[in-house]
Amino acid sequence: MRFSSRLLDTFLILPTLLLVGSGIAQAGDPAQGKKVFVKCQACHSLEAGVNKVGPGLHGIIGKASAAEADFNYSDAMKNAQLKWTPESLDQYLLNPRKMVPGTKMAFPGLPKEKDRADVISYLEQAAGSSQ
Repeated sequence: MRFSSRLLDTFLILPTLLLVGSGIAQAGDPAQGKKVFVKCQACHSLEAGVNKVGPGLHGIIGKASAAEADFNYSDAMKNAQLKWTPESLDQYLLNPRKMVPGTKMAFPGLPKEKDRADVISYLEQAAGSSQ
């Protein structure tokens, strides 16, 4: 019985460890994310249909990459065929040029996991979802 209990514990703990390792386990704080988003707002808008130097981010969660009709995306982003989920945004925001080599996004990324979690939480709240 003791062995099966340990085995059960392993199966219950393993998914949590995998989430922690992936960088998405940490719950974001939208209020802090709004502060982090200041780094993004020079190039991105949260208003529907408003593009700046970068594409608008309205409804970003659940949206396909390169989906803004009136934005001139790089070929790399057009060919990336991503779906913007919290997980894919986390990976992209860590290092955009590593995830999508050839992207026009000059921003180097957000190295702090907490900053990424916070800004993604803010985007979920303020930018809405395409779903």
